[in-house]
Amino acid sequence: MIEERKIQTADPTALGLFGLAMVTLVASSAKLGWTSGTSLVIPWAIFLGAAAQLVASFGDAKKNNVFGATAFGGYAFFWFAIGMSWMEQNGVFGDKLAASADPRQLAFGFIGYLIFTLYMTVGATTTNKVLLAIFVLIDLLFIGLTLSSFDIAYEATHLLAGWSEFGIALLSFYGSAAAVLNNQFGRVILPIGKPLNLVAKG
Repeated sequence: MIEERKIQTADPTALGLFGLAMVTLVASSAKLGWTSGTSLVIPWAIFLGAAAQLVASFGDAKKNNVFGATAFGGYAFFWFAIGMSWMEQNGVFGDKLAASADPRQLAFGFIGYLIFTLYMTVGATTTNKVLLAIFVLIDLLFIGLTLSSFDIAYEATHLLAGWSEFGIALLSFYGSAAAVLNNQFGRVILPIGKPLNLVAKG
């Protein structure tokens, strides 16, 4: 007789949100003028924004969490792409490639991620209010990034992106802490709010 063993997989939300919190904190500092350039944002984009969220995506995939796996995986690959884009702009791959970079192409990438984030925001209504608020801020971030990349009201839209990103960082730190502490103590230490459930499940 073959004995079945269930392998328990830890919830990767805390790690994924921590990675998101760190990269958006560092990246927002440049957008808001507290720091300058993207050279030292790149490592955080690759290791925290991309790698940490990709690990979280794999963890959610093992738990058959389609929403979590898609969200963390989708944004992980965003940070891989944006990190490489910054490397191109900084001349890592040569001056010719840097000189031919057209930021409007990034704008179209941001439009694609805005579309992605909008339908993920609908999905987030079934999770919790902290995660839903993070997705709403990511919507605002991509609106700001898209408009500023097209040089539309640049100062205002760049600030919209910066403050939205900073808000994402703060809420993601809170969400990560809640995922760790609530699990560790077996009770609600940091409330995250019940899901809105605007759309009834079939």
